[in-house]
Amino acid sequence: MKSFKRLTFMMMLSLVVIIAAACGNNSAKEDGEGNSGSGDGSGELSGSITVSGSSAMQPLVAAAAEQFMNENPGVDVQVQAGGSGTGLSQVSEGSVDIGNSDVFAEEKEGIPADELVDHKVAVVGMTAAVNPEVGIKDISKEDLKKVFTGEIKNWKELGGKDQKIVLVNRPDSSGTRDTFVKYGLDGETPAEGVTEDSSNTVKKIISETEGAVGYLAFSYFTDDTVTPLSVDGVKATDENVQKGEFPIWAYQHSYTKGEAEGVAKAFLDYMMGEEFQKSVLTDQGYIPAINMEVERDAEGKQTDK
Repeated sequence: MKSFKRLTFMMMLSLVVIIAAACGNNSAKEDGEGNSGSGDGSGELSGSITVSGSSAMQPLVAAAAEQFMNENPGVDVQVQAGGSGTGLSQVSEGSVDIGNSDVFAEEKEGIPADELVDHKVAVVGMTAAVNPEVGIKDISKEDLKKVFTGEIKNWKELGGKDQKIVLVNRPDSSGTRDTFVKYGLDGETPAEGVTEDSSNTVKKIISETEGAVGYLAFSYFTDDTVTPLSVDGVKATDENVQKGEFPIWAYQHSYTKGEAEGVAKAFLDYMMGEEFQKSVLTDQGYIPAINMEVERDAEGKQTDK
C-alpha cells in the first residue's frame, strides 16, 4: 500500500513539473513575440528607408522622422522633397520606400495605382498667398480664377494696390498645384508665371516680390511674411476645412509599393498613431484625418462622413 501511494505521489510530481515547464515555454514565446520590432532588447528596430515626394508634406514627415529616429537609434529615415509626381514615380519604381503625395495615385497619369497601397496620414488645407502689400485679404472664387488665368492683371481691379500681379506657380509634377487647380480654380489652367518646385521657395518669392501671388499649404503660414486669402468670405482655417466649408484641401498620402513592411511599416504606424496625430501633426499645421466631418474620393466627390 505504501509503495502504491509513493508511486502515485511521484507521478503527480512529474505531472506538475511537465505543466510548469510547458507554461514557462509558452510565456517565453509570448514575450519574444511581444518584443519583435519594438525597439527593446533583442527586438530593436534597425535599418534605413528613403521617403520622397510632396514638399507640402515635407515639414511633417521630417518632424516625424526626427522623433522616430530618436526613439529608434538603429534606424535612419532620409526625407526628400521633389513633388508628388516624383514621389509616386519613385515609389512605383522601387527607388524609394515611401512616396508622399498631395493627390491620389489614380490622378497621376502613368502611375500604376493598383500596385500601390495608400496610407492617408493627414489632411492639408491650401489657399492663395499674397505679398502683404497687395492690399486684399479676401477674394471670390471667380476672381481667384481670373487672377490665376491672367484675366485680372492688377490688384487695383480687386480693390487693392495699383500693383501688377505676379503669378508664382508650381511645376506640373506638384501635388499642391494639382489640388489648387482642381479645387481652387475648378480645373482651369493657370497662366504662365514664375515656377518653383519648393513651397519654401514659393513663400520666399511671394514675400519679397511686389504684387506676387501663389498658393501654399496652411502649414506654411507661420508668420506675417505672406498673407493667406479667404475665399468667398470663408477663412482658410482647419475648422472650416473639417466642416467641408473651405473648398481647397487634400489628403496627405504616403504610398508604399505593396503592403508596408519592416522599418517602413513601423514608421507609418508611428505617424498614424494617436499620440503623433494629436501632437506633432497638429503642431505642424496639419489636420488629422480622423477629425474630418467630410471625405473625398479620387474623383473629387465630397460627402459627409
